[in-house]
Amino acid sequence: MLKVLILPGDGIGPEIMASAKTLLSALEVPIEMSEALAGGAALAEGLDLIPPETLARITNADATLKGPITTPIGRGFSSVNVSLRQHFELYANVRPILSLPGTKSRYQDLDLIVMRENLEGLYSGQGHSISEDGTRAELKSIITKAGSANIIRHAFETARKLSRKRVTLVHKANIMKSTSGLFLNTGRDISAAYPDIAFDEMIVDNCAMQLVMNPERFDIIVTTNLFGDILSDLCAGLIGGLGLAPGANLGHDHAIFEAVHGSAPDIAGLGIANPTALLLATAMMLDHLELGDAAMRLRRAIKQTLTQGEYKTSDLGGEASTEQYTQALVRAL
Repeated sequence: MLKVLILPGDGIGPEIMASAKTLLSALEVPIEMSEALAGGAALAEGLDLIPPETLARITNADATLKGPITTPIGRGFSSVNVSLRQHFELYANVRPILSLPGTKSRYQDLDLIVMRENLEGLYSGQGHSISEDGTRAELKSIITKAGSANIIRHAFETARKLSRKRVTLVHKANIMKSTSGLFLNTGRDISAAYPDIAFDEMIVDNCAMQLVMNPERFDIIVTTNLFGDILSDLCAGLIGGLGLAPGANLGHDHAIFEAVHGSAPDIAGLGIANPTALLLATAMMLDHLELGDAAMRLRRAIKQTLTQGEYKTSDLGGEASTEQYTQALVRAL
């Protein structure tokens, strides 16, 4: 029996996680689910943001499924998401971008993957400082060859595994010659070991424009932490929004799967949240656990339900509640 740890999260997290648990049960997969606290839910219980017990249980789990966790902007506690990635050395953030039927999407046939280095660069939070008078702030960006190689090699290996044809490395080496330059040069070196996969390079600002104008040209994008965070959200906008965007945080020994959107406290408790992103992350988790048939069935149920259109949440143009949409997916299974 495989062990899956559930972190329900904050805001709408418990509501969409209930949907994921219902679907996992309906799939009748050999999984034993248990729950732990992190983020605001842990603070409310008088615990640390990430209690030691939670860290230990993630360590012992075969995979972790995480709901959205609030990160205050410019104040308050630090990001639980970043802390978990760094603690477990989850170097790869993987975000599939796939057009789904029955959604308000700008494009109908997109199928690409954004792979973001997850531990280094400006997003790592190293070297934060602000002057005593509050007029000057500094932040370090540190890129290593080993860290770059981890994510770039993962991109090429994934391309081979999934029969993808092209890896595009996105950078800003024309200006950030040291950090982005090291990432680019590492990619050039590694690409030589994969002659069966096309490799190209693109400056990040041009990439943003090309994604809007001609996204079909991309297959797998691999890039640094901050660029990947921004571009993956842009890509989510091309297929209907973050409510349809799953993500995986992968390391050599651990894996955490999540919806990439926020905790949406403004609609928490209303029963209208769209669980699709978390359900697609659940399918990614099932693939990771080598339960590919169940993953395929879950994705097929989502596509069938959205195509029929009778049960869609309000963000997708429907009137169904989270529970009604979930039960429609169960029937589709």
